[in-house]
Amino acid sequence: MENIIYIAGAHSRGQTFKEYVTFLYPDTVVAAYLVDDLTDNEPVTGGIEVKEIKSESDLNGDYPVYIATRGIYHEKLSRELKALGIKKIYPVDVAMDRKLRNAYVKKVYMDNNREFCTINEPMTKQSIHARIYVAASVSDPQLHKPYELAPEERVIQVGTALTDRRLEEAVVFDNTGDHISDKNRQYCELTALYWIWKNAQQEVVGLVHYRRHFLLPDNWLEWMYYNKVDVILPVPLYVAPSLEKNYKERHDPSDWIFMMDYLKNNCNSDYEKAKQFFQGNLYSPCNMFIMKKSILDDLCEWLFPILYAVEEHGGQKKDLYLNRYPGFISERLITYFFECQREKYKVAYADKNFLD
Repeated sequence: MENIIYIAGAHSRGQTFKEYVTFLYPDTVVAAYLVDDLTDNEPVTGGIEVKEIKSESDLNGDYPVYIATRGIYHEKLSRELKALGIKKIYPVDVAMDRKLRNAYVKKVYMDNNREFCTINEPMTKQSIHARIYVAASVSDPQLHKPYELAPEERVIQVGTALTDRRLEEAVVFDNTGDHISDKNRQYCELTALYWIWKNAQQEVVGLVHYRRHFLLPDNWLEWMYYNKVDVILPVPLYVAPSLEKNYKERHDPSDWIFMMDYLKNNCNSDYEKAKQFFQGNLYSPCNMFIMKKSILDDLCEWLFPILYAVEEHGGQKKDLYLNRYPGFISERLITYFFECQREKYKVAYADKNFLD
């Protein structure tokens, strides 16, 4: 858009065009409104002079003219303007008007922290509010190489209630709002999961770790939307001899037995399906995910009562690694939850990295 222009037409169409271009291109100056008859026009409109298109008009032929009138007048006005030596003439047709109108409204909405999304354009990452929370704690070993977070990622400090230290890179702390930050020694990244459940407001939420991130394409959010994917989980890991036996061999088997008894007594519809599922070998590890917030709410309402019951049974373990059993059990339970809900929720899988 040139800095100085004329607008042919001083009525509503011309005034609307003037508002569009001066708002979208603040450096633009309208030298005058041009009309073929001054009879029905004021000499000045909105602080801009109105000039008649005639031979004695002192118009600058180098200024472009945008014809903002009904289309039936475009050809006549173009001839008159050419006769006066105007070199650049641009009729404002339907396509130009639509483009400017959409750009104008979008910018107005953006300036007022509102979203403008039309039905004729794809939903983009900016039009879906997404946040992937990166769990980190003050006890994490320092990475050997710096890692640049993805645009949607923000660090959430976990176990914040257990320390006076604050991570400089953290923008969220798990001891704010409704939280279980003080359970972090047992629940690990699940204190971040709980915080997201109770406090996050985004439409799509995720959880990763300071050294484990999903390997996602730049357009992952658009891809998720267009493919109607509800949940992204890590590519499942194979363990032997089965999910149940693997857990019992590596952790306190009494906690697993209690968990299954809890399902039998409190979630009887889950028990038989869970028993069969845990004889299999595949689960998505690390308590990592990306999913719609509404689905996370459903997951957590089911998951945390089970974990609380298991924690009450298992208590504190002397071994720091074994004491993290609620986190290890939740990996299996989250995988099981989405296996049971596979007809309801569409799940896709993503690889993850491991930073050292």
